[in-house]
Amino acid sequence: MNPTLALPAGILFAQPLTPVANSLLLSFLVAIVPIAVALVMLGVFRRPAWQASLSGLVAGFAIAVAVWGMPAGLALNAVGAGMMLALIPVMWIVFNALLLYNIAVKSGRFDQFRQWMLDHLPDDRRLVLLVVAFSFGCLLEGISGFGTPVAITSALLIGLGFPALEALTFTLIFNTAPVAFGALGVPITVLGAVTSLPAATLGAMVGRQLPFFALLLPFYSVGMYGGWRSIRELFPALLVSGGSFALAQFVTSNFLGYQLTDVLSSLTSLIVTIGFLKVWKPRPNPAFAMVRVGAGSGGSVRAGGPVKSGNGADCAEAGDAAVAVAVKIERNHDTHRIGYGGWLPWLVVSAVVIFWVHAGVAAIGDVKVKWPGLHNAVYMTLYHKPYAAIWDFQPLGTGTAILLAAIITALWTRLSVRDFFGCVAGTWKQTRIAIVTVMMIVGLAYLLNYSGMSYTLGMGVASTGALFPLVSATLGWVAVFLSGSDTSGNALFGNLQVVAARQLHLDPVLMAATNSSGGVMGKMISPQNIATGVSTTDLKGQEGVVFARTFWHSILLTLLLGVLVFLQQHVLSWMIPH
Repeated sequence: MNPTLALPAGILFAQPLTPVANSLLLSFLVAIVPIAVALVMLGVFRRPAWQASLSGLVAGFAIAVAVWGMPAGLALNAVGAGMMLALIPVMWIVFNALLLYNIAVKSGRFDQFRQWMLDHLPDDRRLVLLVVAFSFGCLLEGISGFGTPVAITSALLIGLGFPALEALTFTLIFNTAPVAFGALGVPITVLGAVTSLPAATLGAMVGRQLPFFALLLPFYSVGMYGGWRSIRELFPALLVSGGSFALAQFVTSNFLGYQLTDVLSSLTSLIVTIGFLKVWKPRPNPAFAMVRVGAGSGGSVRAGGPVKSGNGADCAEAGDAAVAVAVKIERNHDTHRIGYGGWLPWLVVSAVVIFWVHAGVAAIGDVKVKWPGLHNAVYMTLYHKPYAAIWDFQPLGTGTAILLAAIITALWTRLSVRDFFGCVAGTWKQTRIAIVTVMMIVGLAYLLNYSGMSYTLGMGVASTGALFPLVSATLGWVAVFLSGSDTSGNALFGNLQVVAARQLHLDPVLMAATNSSGGVMGKMISPQNIATGVSTTDLKGQEGVVFARTFWHSILLTLLLGVLVFLQQHVLSWMIPH
């Protein structure tokens, strides 16, 4: 039956699910082309993220119109709706978070924060990586998300002497631990809304999956960075860091409330790890020395010798291996005043955002805009209902809360009005390419959604039958690669996971939660995340290089999650909350 016949009133287009020779396999292979184009442009041709996103968007538009039969005007409208979502609220959050970072830099608080790290952490790059990229980066993810933790954390690592590519790679990998509960639990809230399952139960299930990876990541990343010998040398610290995060993540998501899971987990890991490193000191290893101080009050911070992998190969880039990275930092022996003053911007933004959300300020002036020409104009054949298109405009949303934190920080540090607006201009210069990139990739995600290509992909994955638990994480992975957001990934495929689970007699709570957990593995290769991450480095335009460094780690972790889900469905079913 032609799905475009006998459409309900107001419907302009019905999504065909198997438009290519009425074959699910052939339709699946064609539907995946736009994603493959973006992946190849990034990973094989190493093109900038904006070029990869544009190529995927052009391919997606051509296929949506020519193969799926979507009217060209409607396709353009879907892209426009996605771009508006990318602009507000996503990039509004990113812009203000990076503005806060620039204010911290301009006011000197970022240097103070960096100095605090040098004064209070062991002289070991591996442990600095653990505290900064893992514990502190996860705290930023819990507050803002959308790539800003990658940009700010990698900038801090670069300031501490790490090569830019190295800093970005490990920050992206560590960023997988908190994403499902990021931005104060919004991804889980959305997952509950689209699946009609209790959000608290879904949060509890995610909290019985991701803690395994939170525990694993410190060992995995430090092993990548310094080889098996580093794991043996730092085993106690790795166990304390990952274990404290994992335990707090499980306890908070299951017994306290999923909204604060990331904030409490990262703060627990940060405090416990730093406290542990005050009483436990690893044996000095000159190969990973962080600080080399000269005579007098001045000094320098730089990376030590080349980083060795487990097989002894140099895992730094060729250019980085030949040149020592040096960053001059003024030494100040009043470390109490210097250090804790450096925490000011991050404490302010944490307090403001948490108050903002829990006091309901974000809901003031909230307007649900039915997108003209797109809302209920598309018929979802899979679900037998019109496809809503609602843009949620929150003038006082999280981005505005972060802007307020930036203004408070500027006032507190007595930054001049001229310097403040200089930071605004500098932030725009930093983010303008990232903004365009994110608008295109989210526009592509919307195009795939409203044309029906996304649901063809979902049906193809769901057709694996008994193996579905092994591959269900792939749906979340694909959605977050496209949109850069676990929230968007849950909105896209969360309900599809439930439909497939019920058809295959699998647990719907487990499969829905897996969509969110699988999405976090796609975060490290998302063009949006990478484009935002490079905005504070000298790697702009080299997003493809960063993508190539993280791609196979993303695949491996997704496969490991698939194995865990299969076991939870068939062997460890007692782990599923009811």
